[in-house]
Amino acid sequence: MASWKCSNCGYALETDAPPDQCPSCKQKCEFLDATCYTPDCAAEGIDQRVGKKGK
Repeated sequence: MASWKCSNCGYALETDAPPDQCPSCKQKCEFLDATCYTPDCAAEGIDQRVGKKGK
């Protein structure tokens, strides 16, 4: 199962494929793959760095 994060509101969910509409903001958003592929975030299962804005 993959982790997905809404590019609009940041809502995260775990499902095989992202939904057409965000369950949180009710918009048709792009979902970013936030699945953790490195050991430093393996406990959570989601990479919190995905979707964050840079400084």
